[in-house]
Amino acid sequence: MSVKLPFWLKTLYGSGDWGIASIGMMRSIFYAIYLTDVVGIEPRLASLGALAGIVWDAINDPIIGILSDRMKSKLGRRRPFLLWFAFPFGLSFIMLWSAPNWDSQVALLLYVTLAFMISDTLTTLVAVPYLSLTPELTQNYDERTSLSSFRTVFQLLGAMTVVISAPMIVDAVILGGGSQQQGFMAAGAVFGAIGAFPLFLIGLFVRERFASEATEQELLSFRETLNLAWQNIPFRYAVGIYMFNWSAVDMVSITFPFFLLYWVAEGNLLAKVNFLGVDLALESAFFGVLMFVCILFVPFWLWLSKRRNKIQAYIIGMAAWVVVQALIFTIQPGDTSYMLFLAALAGVGVSAAYILPDSILPDVIEWDELRTGRRQEGIYYGIRTLIRKLTGALIIFVTLQVLGWSGYQSPAENVNVYQQPASALFMIRMMVSFIGAAILLGTIVIAWSYPLTRERYQRIQRLLSIRRNKNAKTT
Repeated sequence: MSVKLPFWLKTLYGSGDWGIASIGMMRSIFYAIYLTDVVGIEPRLASLGALAGIVWDAINDPIIGILSDRMKSKLGRRRPFLLWFAFPFGLSFIMLWSAPNWDSQVALLLYVTLAFMISDTLTTLVAVPYLSLTPELTQNYDERTSLSSFRTVFQLLGAMTVVISAPMIVDAVILGGGSQQQGFMAAGAVFGAIGAFPLFLIGLFVRERFASEATEQELLSFRETLNLAWQNIPFRYAVGIYMFNWSAVDMVSITFPFFLLYWVAEGNLLAKVNFLGVDLALESAFFGVLMFVCILFVPFWLWLSKRRNKIQAYIIGMAAWVVVQALIFTIQPGDTSYMLFLAALAGVGVSAAYILPDSILPDVIEWDELRTGRRQEGIYYGIRTLIRKLTGALIIFVTLQVLGWSGYQSPAENVNVYQQPASALFMIRMMVSFIGAAILLGTIVIAWSYPLTRERYQRIQRLLSIRRNKNAKTT
């Protein structure tokens, strides 16, 4: 039987992505340039911290997913994690931007790596249980897409707020006599506090409706659980889509601050652009326009996925984004109007990249339940979160390595205008355009072969319904 979720529940649940997405977006966009230009770590050395994060991600994400599946409490499997770790998750974000003023590059690297690992662990402790609630709130194909759209709206609202407000907070601290380092810490405190509160409220009020059978299942070992996940053929395609999808998103997020400051602004680190009568930092204007269009197009992608299906809508969105990525190479220094026009066009495709992959995974979990007789949301969302963060860390690692080898130089302290070598500028332009477009083409190739259509999913639901009715009669 199809159950329509109430509006308040969708809104509250969707608001949880405000915290996860806003903190994730600030880290994705500003962390690389923070390490090189604020902390002052040489790019290739800074990339090693991201590599350590990859190793730590590989350890903690699936384990926390399994713990979430196996949790037994009166509050359910997921809610205790949100109640216990929501506020520590917010506090850890301040530490991420609190590198001390040390002279030793190695000591700084060790500090930022430790801060990254602590923040990453606490993010996992709330993100995996939060995401695992999605299939436990509804079993309806279109309701899950609708639920994902609510999450995506809050994702993009949080992301848009971060990209506009974070540079303004940093500038305000500097104008008040503080340092750039203190400005980043202040921004971290603001968004950490705002992000933690909705997750805590979800832990208080949202109930798990379709998870009762899972707590009585036979517990599997870590290796057995991963083997079962890999045997899920639609999940293999979903993994490929996630890897390429978020690699493209992170490539844009990480490299565009370098592109905007050193190519478009010609090295003016305090460059502004007048947008609708307001002077904004160049990166605030670009990402603000992009995210605003993302939000506007969420209903369109929701409508198109219902009219056709999720995969077809996703392929259309990625194809449109590929064209825009190629055009970004044509942006010339000082051409801010053309830059903002392409930012708006990019927002159309980025919107599809945010909303549609997350609506695929719950259907994959239902296919797994039909095959194995088990509901394993936690392990699947643990792997999903691992992929999301692993791709982000990999892109940071690769980007900083490439910047270092291309001749990128960190600007001296208190310098407002700084020119990068031509070799570094060319590589930055390639990463934000043609390299990003090539990654997007990978998503299209994988999505084209994705096997789980709407019709096949509906058949899975019918078979699961028959099995559940039989189980209910025998108990």
